Amino acid sequence: MATPEVKSRIEALREEILAHDYAYYVLAQPLISDAEYDRLFTALQRLELEHPTLVTPESPTQRPGGKFETSFAPVAHRVPMLSLANAFNREGLIAWEVRNTKLLDRAINDYAVEPKIDGLAVSLLYQRGRLIRAATRGDGMTGEDITYNVLTIPDIPRELKQAVDIEVRGEVYMSIKDFETLNFRRAERRESLFANPRNAAAGSLRQQDPRITRDRPLRFWAYATLGPRNLDTHRAGLNFLQELGLPIWPDTRLCNNLDEVWNYCNEYQERRPALPFEIDGVVIKVNALEEQDILGTVGREPRWAIAFKYPPTQATTRLEGIAISVGRTGTLNPVALLEPVTVGGVTISKATLHNLDEIRRKDLRIGDVVLIQRAGDVIPQVVKPVVEKRTGAETVYDFPTRCPECGSHIIKPEGFAMHYCTGGLACRAQLVEQVKHFASRRAMNIEHLGAKVADTFVEQGLIQDLADLYSLQLNDLMRLERFARKSAENLIHAIEASKEIPFERVLFALGIHEVGEQTARLLAQQFGSIENLASAALEQLMAVNGLGPIVSQSIRNFFEEPHNQNVIEKLRSAGLQLTYSGAPSREGPLAGQIWLFTGRLAKITRPAAEALVLQFGGHTSSSITKNVTRVVAGEEAGSKLEKARKLQIPILSEQEFWEYIERLETGSKNQAPILP
Repeated sequence: MATPEVKSRIEALREEILAHDYAYYVLAQPLISDAEYDRLFTALQRLELEHPTLVTPESPTQRPGGKFETSFAPVAHRVPMLSLANAFNREGLIAWEVRNTKLLDRAINDYAVEPKIDGLAVSLLYQRGRLIRAATRGDGMTGEDITYNVLTIPDIPRELKQAVDIEVRGEVYMSIKDFETLNFRRAERRESLFANPRNAAAGSLRQQDPRITRDRPLRFWAYATLGPRNLDTHRAGLNFLQELGLPIWPDTRLCNNLDEVWNYCNEYQERRPALPFEIDGVVIKVNALEEQDILGTVGREPRWAIAFKYPPTQATTRLEGIAISVGRTGTLNPVALLEPVTVGGVTISKATLHNLDEIRRKDLRIGDVVLIQRAGDVIPQVVKPVVEKRTGAETVYDFPTRCPECGSHIIKPEGFAMHYCTGGLACRAQLVEQVKHFASRRAMNIEHLGAKVADTFVEQGLIQDLADLYSLQLNDLMRLERFARKSAENLIHAIEASKEIPFERVLFALGIHEVGEQTARLLAQQFGSIENLASAALEQLMAVNGLGPIVSQSIRNFFEEPHNQNVIEKLRSAGLQLTYSGAPSREGPLAGQIWLFTGRLAKITRPAAEALVLQFGGHTSSSITKNVTRVVAGEEAGSKLEKARKLQIPILSEQEFWEYIERLETGSKNQAPILP
């Protein structure tokens, strides 16, 4: 059974990964290296594998990418644009093949392999041969409509050579030569430079003005089709795309076995420096579409394809110092200040260090020659010191005891890797970040209140805490340089409109440490109002399904802080929604019953099934006790099912559950039919 610490670690990993998904896939501004992201993702996969009952449909492992906000129209993908699992060595490829051969119950002797171009995945929809829509990958389920921008790319035909209905998947990229030329011209105009070709391509493709995109040297390669004809292999699909007039990579090679695949991977690793574009690996696909269908998809990844990732680019430089930045929740984040060095065509002067434990574990010292690595990211990571080059003049880094922003004490809670500033919203660095989070689309959705505006408000002293946003007047804004009357009126209107945001999002917007969107919704449903939550004892919080001691203590710490109490009172006076309006009725045919779902459900997600129980007045539980009324067992149910049998709790199959729900929906509102 998972401990509260494990549950907290899983939730923290999910939120961190989703934040990096958003930065990478949507903003095209990655914050960590691919290797570091893979480490986080692998850690989450391992924990979920060890504790399968904690897997939720919202987990990054179960869907292609992160949620995002956009100024482009949303486009729902008819077929999700999935991510690929990664292998970093031959053993990883062998393990992938072994799993697939077991599922197929036969050997695989037909692979299609091609370089993994470091660009931006797009979907092109053609009707009767004419391009009618282009979309970014987005979060894999929903992308952005970039049709007008894509029409400016010469490689992408407006009209195919045949009048077919087809969806094409491919990669928009920029060659290394074109990237260098673009940056040279931007430098001449004293404009900010792009970090790498992928960022240049992504930034160019998401311009509001298609004329800017037209002037950027973007290219395209198609790598898959959801086509109209009966194709039997991936390679046949590529050939069909070429017949239609779409560019494909000319050296997509068919391999009969994994030895040939491995040779291809090594060949392109050697060719990598001479290629006209950046690649970060090789994509291997089971060529036969029938076998692809049998293997299917698990979570966010197709089983029939995998990416072999090359080692990230590395270089050595000198660690000149360590700076501390203060995050939204008060985390103190050490950043390495490096002697500038060029890595993969990009000048690097900073790198992430994560926390003090990381600095101590790697034995990093000021003045060290260090090895850094970069895989297409803006801020790389420090791998290790080059101990052989130490002179004795290097110094051990001492972590500050006071916040560099506000001078408040720094603490390191037990069980946490990070140090925290205790200044809360009194810390200017935290206040700016809190305002940005508070106003974000997933929180209070205050349009026109971005990072620069938040910084200006704090810098000019217009706000001392979050609640001061609701005291801003039109004249306050019009005195600022960036605000004309219309823009000031728009922001005031947006702030006023945010008063209708429901309580669960207000709770998330407060930025309580360890409280994400799901936890905020759970707390709102359980306690009903901010008063009830603020007065809840630690034991009451820990009794809530899914909350462990760390999250519960964090909530208590937040509401015990006088400054936060004052802010909440001011928000109440401003008219924000601090009472939950969507609490499910506890009256109905299942009133007084407690249901538990275990194993994998085939027809519906577990949260959706639990919602059905709540709809009819019942309760749900995540742990087996003698108070549980019914257990619904899906596929691969484990220890909970065995415990339920020992406790002689009635057990339903998923099919029996559905039949029972159907009888509930067609029967009496307040009287339940007899259970199986």
